[in-house]
Amino acid sequence: MKQPQRPRIPRRALDGVLLLDKGIGLSSNDALIRAKRLFLAQKAGHTGTLDPLASGLLPLCFGEATKFSQDLLDADKTYEATMRLGIRTSTGDAEGEVLETRPVEVDSARIEAALVRFRGPISQVPPMYSALKRDGKPLYEYARAGQVVERAAREVTIHALDLLGAVLPDVTFRVTCSKGTYVRTLAEDIGAALGCGAHLVALRRTGVGALTLDHAVTLDALEQMESGARDACLRPVDALLSTFPSVSLGPIEAKRFLQGQRLRLADLPPERTAPLAPQAPGADTRVRVYRGEDGALLGVARAEHGVLAPERLIVTAATSAQT
Repeated sequence: MKQPQRPRIPRRALDGVLLLDKGIGLSSNDALIRAKRLFLAQKAGHTGTLDPLASGLLPLCFGEATKFSQDLLDADKTYEATMRLGIRTSTGDAEGEVLETRPVEVDSARIEAALVRFRGPISQVPPMYSALKRDGKPLYEYARAGQVVERAAREVTIHALDLLGAVLPDVTFRVTCSKGTYVRTLAEDIGAALGCGAHLVALRRTGVGALTLDHAVTLDALEQMESGARDACLRPVDALLSTFPSVSLGPIEAKRFLQGQRLRLADLPPERTAPLAPQAPGADTRVRVYRGEDGALLGVARAEHGVLAPERLIVTAATSAQT
């Protein structure tokens, strides 16, 4: 006899940003699926993967916020990491097989001197155990098959690199780096500079762009909450855009903007475009745009050559403008 199907739980149109403190052992996609299920959200996405072995900040976007997730993919990241000196592994972290052991004969002064060499623009060779693709296949698949393929070095930028503590053979540091930086490769390279090798044993992401772990919440905590308290954990969509200058439009200009029309900055009241003045010739500034009467976020635009050009629009704002 055919079992009756359970009724599907309706999903909600939900807009906002969740600052998730991801635990160790969980992939970014698994964390997203669990959070989406908890919020009964129709649409959700994450802003760049965080390895299962790493913990920390994983911003999740719901609904209209997913339109702006690319901005966080390109943003600088901050991590606190612990490397173990004297041991090199096949993966550059604690999951790999030990390839080599060496004596550790360093002190804090030598470690500090080594860190100086890695501040600013540096070249990194992506690790074999990474999701970068070669001929359509992730590098880690080649690595698991025992193959090593040639990888071109990539330019990345280490904006800050600070020693937090050293209880040898373990060294803890904080790094703020550009998109595409591999912290375990950084740990390996620092170990090589010290002459003893190293691998990563702990990694925690504490910042993505302007977002930090302040007010971040774990999945376990979310599961214990009532739905109202859970929804209160969501930050507004413009939490992703806090570094952009803001422009406020009147009702007529807001309607034209939501229709995708370009607006001449000279035609707008100066007090509404104050963050952009004076604009240098040829300047290209991304701005968040609001409707002045109710403070609703309308989207993101580029202010270039004296024109406000819509880039990404908020559908819910356009819908409310028509009603």
